[in-house]
Amino acid sequence: QVQLAESGGGLVQPGGSLTLSCAASGNIFSIISMGWYRQAPGNQRELVARSTNGGGITYADFARGRFTISRDNAMNTVYLQMTNLKPDDTAVYYCNGYIYYNMKEWNEFWGQGTQVTVSA
Repeated sequence: QVQLAESGGGLVQPGGSLTLSCAASGNIFSIISMGWYRQAPGNQRELVARSTNGGGITYADFARGRFTISRDNAMNTVYLQMTNLKPDDTAVYYCNGYIYYNMKEWNEFWGQGTQVTVSA
């Protein structure tokens, strides 16, 4: 199986920055895509950014220009650099991956989530 482990969340003041990390581990054959979603209380989970093999990157409108997604393929790790954070960015951020594993199977995997709180 595959596990996704996030780190880097925390409390930050408005206008501040945070970088989230997510490392995939397990019997990974290859990673199709990795990305970040977020869910604020009372809201549905929404896409923040996604990086696919071949260099394709998608950002939500609210993330474009402030957030940057990047991957370290050798380490099976995806990062989310967040700048100019706003109180509306407060949410639990989840790592997501579409991953081939056990040489022949693929599935969608989720991390456990990391809390990001933007408050003065």
